[in-house]
Amino acid sequence: MHLVSPHPNILQLHNFYEDDDTLHMILEYCQSSTLYDHITQRIFSESEAIIVFSQLMEAIAHCHRMGVAHRDIKPDNVLFDSRDRLKLSDFGSAEFINNSGGGLMSGLVGTPYYVAPEVVLGREYNEKVDIWSAGVILYIMLAGIPPFYGESATDIFQAVLRGNLRFPSRIFHSVSPSAKDLLRKMICKDVSKRFSAEQVLRHPWIVIGGEARSMSN
Repeated sequence: MHLVSPHPNILQLHNFYEDDDTLHMILEYCQSSTLYDHITQRIFSESEAIIVFSQLMEAIAHCHRMGVAHRDIKPDNVLFDSRDRLKLSDFGSAEFINNSGGGLMSGLVGTPYYVAPEVVLGREYNEKVDIWSAGVILYIMLAGIPPFYGESATDIFQAVLRGNLRFPSRIFHSVSPSAKDLLRKMICKDVSKRFSAEQVLRHPWIVIGGEARSMSN
């Protein structure tokens, strides 16, 4: 966490110390509610989603620039400070991106609904697993349901591996084509075609939405 902070959208580690039994960390103070609490209560409008999601992607992009993959991007790990500014937290599964080894990592880490298919398959993977996870979060924000689901972790993993990304008209009838395009580029089984964090931040849905917010303020 020290490596990727300070950043306005990453939970700051102020200090730490340890005694004989425990490592104690002094972290930035945040609200008790997480993004999970918000998305289980309601569906986000696109304008609301952009505000939150662009901050999440800024945090992820910063991590990747610093050579760190988070590997457990999920709503429970997204906090908010007293000014409702997003704070990405819980770097317990984070891994350095080993550029000398092609930037590849291994190990089954993450949370079933949000884990990328290459992780489920037990293959080596790169930092784009974070992009898949963030795409799933955006889908849930706009739809109120995950793109891949099942009764058990095994069922969810099987749905993730099939990767049949759908936009049911009864749910997505008011969601813009631009938002759906971004989702397709993030929740993409082909890692070579999956967007990077920087590409996500340059996508028209983010850029134009951000410009529209600036003009209205």
